[in-house]
Amino acid sequence: MHQPMAQHNLPDGSDSGRLPSDHHSTDELSDDTAEEESTFSRWTLPSILLILTIFTTLWAGAFQAYPRKLAGPVRMLIEEPEWLWLGIPFAVTLIGILVTHELGHFVVSRMHGVPASLPLFIPGFPQMIGTFGAIIRVKGPIQDRRALFDIGVAGPLAGFVAAIIALTLGLLSSHTQDTEGQFGVHYGEPLIFKLMTFVIFGPLPIHTEVVPGPIAFAAWFGIFVTSLNLIPIGQLDGGHVAYALWGSRQQTIVFAVLIFVIVLGFVGWTGWFLWAFLAMILGFGHPPVVNPNVPLGRWRVLVSWIALAVFLLSFTPVPFSLP
Repeated sequence: MHQPMAQHNLPDGSDSGRLPSDHHSTDELSDDTAEEESTFSRWTLPSILLILTIFTTLWAGAFQAYPRKLAGPVRMLIEEPEWLWLGIPFAVTLIGILVTHELGHFVVSRMHGVPASLPLFIPGFPQMIGTFGAIIRVKGPIQDRRALFDIGVAGPLAGFVAAIIALTLGLLSSHTQDTEGQFGVHYGEPLIFKLMTFVIFGPLPIHTEVVPGPIAFAAWFGIFVTSLNLIPIGQLDGGHVAYALWGSRQQTIVFAVLIFVIVLGFVGWTGWFLWAFLAMILGFGHPPVVNPNVPLGRWRVLVSWIALAVFLLSFTPVPFSLP
């Protein structure tokens, strides 16, 4: 997949609460503060972050279509803000995939009686895709391996389905181009992208690649995020699934994955070194569940194989490169 002439750069206070009046007791102040913090954490913060991320992804989508890349996204926004309208397809698609992923976690957490926050989106730079993804904070203990497995696997599977739907629609509005002599960032094509490209475009001649439209481009990132989340490291979704399957043996898997990721950093994309560092920061272990002896059952084992297939279909060893 090729984005010609793309200029993406890769990532190699005081409290505003009210003042206490003299007649407030300490207990009253504590209760008021806790209620204010709970309301902010539950609704205000997720809403602010979502609005900011919608804007930054809209900005990023517009900058991808902007012809004067050297002017930069800030100048585009100040001098020609009307370009923002062109970022709508990219922003809607990417936010939709991320929301679907996080709601998978949220809904299944609630089904298991585990309190969880609304998705907390992380705004990013407009030179890239405008977001660093989203997280959900689990606010209570997870009772058993079944709940841990379901919560961990629900997000990637839901996000993957949304990304495939978006990719299908996006490729139908994309076109092919002769890339010989073209300069720009090359985006590695995971297996699912290659399969969908073959279905829609048929065999492509040599030096010919798909130039994705904004919807297909957002879907590509959704698929990439899915593969990253399924890496069995620490508190990533893949780490939850691996611990639910193998318990403390997950540490051995993390160590093997760490070696694999470091090797990929040397032979492919240097960004894998960041993930190796992340693995060491997050640690090899995983917090235990309350009831570790509850078996997963055959259906969840089957779903774990589906999750592995999704990872293999989504993963690309060299996601970004320059020709």
